[in-house]
Amino acid sequence: MKGVSWGLIIGVTVGVVIGVLLATAALLCIRFRKRRAQIGSNSSRRTSTVPIRANGVDACTMLSDSTTGQESPKVLETLDVNGASSWLEGPKGKNVVSVSGIPKYPYKDLQKATSNFTTVIGQGAFGPVYKAQMSTGEIVAVKVLASNSKQGEKEFQTEVLLLGRLHHRNLVNLVGYCAEKGQHMLIYVYMTNGSLASHLYNEKYEPLKWDLRINIALDVARGLEYLHDGAVPPVVHRDIKSHNILLDKSMNARVADFGLSREEMVSSHASNIRGTFGYLDPEYVSSRSFTTKSDVYSFGVLLFELIAGRNPQQGLMEYVELAAINAEAKEGWEEIADSRLDGNYDMDELHDMARLAYKCINPVSRKRPSMRDVVQALSLIVKGRHSKKRPSPHFITLTIEEGSSDPPICISDHHRQDSSDDSSDLPDVNV
Repeated sequence: MKGVSWGLIIGVTVGVVIGVLLATAALLCIRFRKRRAQIGSNSSRRTSTVPIRANGVDACTMLSDSTTGQESPKVLETLDVNGASSWLEGPKGKNVVSVSGIPKYPYKDLQKATSNFTTVIGQGAFGPVYKAQMSTGEIVAVKVLASNSKQGEKEFQTEVLLLGRLHHRNLVNLVGYCAEKGQHMLIYVYMTNGSLASHLYNEKYEPLKWDLRINIALDVARGLEYLHDGAVPPVVHRDIKSHNILLDKSMNARVADFGLSREEMVSSHASNIRGTFGYLDPEYVSSRSFTTKSDVYSFGVLLFELIAGRNPQQGLMEYVELAAINAEAKEGWEEIADSRLDGNYDMDELHDMARLAYKCINPVSRKRPSMRDVVQALSLIVKGRHSKKRPSPHFITLTIEEGSSDPPICISDHHRQDSSDDSSDLPDVNV
């Protein structure tokens, strides 16, 4: 009996030990698989949220730290209701860099840089804009969210998060922000020559020369092309207008004010219509759905604004429609040319630019050109300016969209001669 008892005890003990070892091994295996699955999921999520495509058309190759490779940080969290940012780290009282790469500035530094907010240089829907000289000597523009702002905190957050990941030479540079003491401020590179609207309508400025107007149009088109084709997912600006086009000391143009910008949204249950009267896409107004073609419409209005020097809120489009009746034979657009130009413009360029603008404002969005097509057409106009010979006006075509029943854009043949040249022939638009 003793032999049997000891044998039973030893057998049970060995069985228990083996069972414990097997259970432990199984537990470790399960944890290892869960860990691998979690790592794979995080890696996939980080890859899917990389917001900039390095090969985007006219895209800047200098991307922020949040957009490069597997080690990118997680998706940005939004600012909390108290104005503090939950996605910031760093020592208290110093400039802190968020994961978007945008520094946070202390309120007291901006108060000092703006002489206690007395250096007002502009006023917008967001709030007042101040000129500021930082302790480093850098001149910046500080936009302060007014307490009664039509845009509010949501637009403030949108602009910080968007401009933290969007980088292009024709988009305004956000260099910092402040969310402190109940205040919300955005700090931009200072654009010496102010807005395009001021140069078109303020008599203290000299009239913009025709060549410069085309260069500005091309700058804006390149910025929009980047938003539509270089950002992932594509971004719709939703508020393209002359007040939101800023000019640097060399009169290079940058698109500004991204408070209303969103990804494309096709929905009949969208929120209230947002934008500026005179620039709004009629299809967006009727359907409540906004796409990249909504920006194309607004850009078409801006082109006519550059041609005519007339405010869209003061009958510009009615003026355009009357001129279009006489422009069927590819002539007649000179009727709307800005009188301040005193006839100092190239007639072929004016007609090419006006026909392009008219395509952009087509009531049917699918018949409008893409911004890539627009950039190509404007580039041909600029290149044609450098041609020494101007042959008879044979026309080349620029496809608008496959399946469209509308005729294509026609660009005079004298714009085609340098079309195969290196892009270095174009004016330098780097800031």
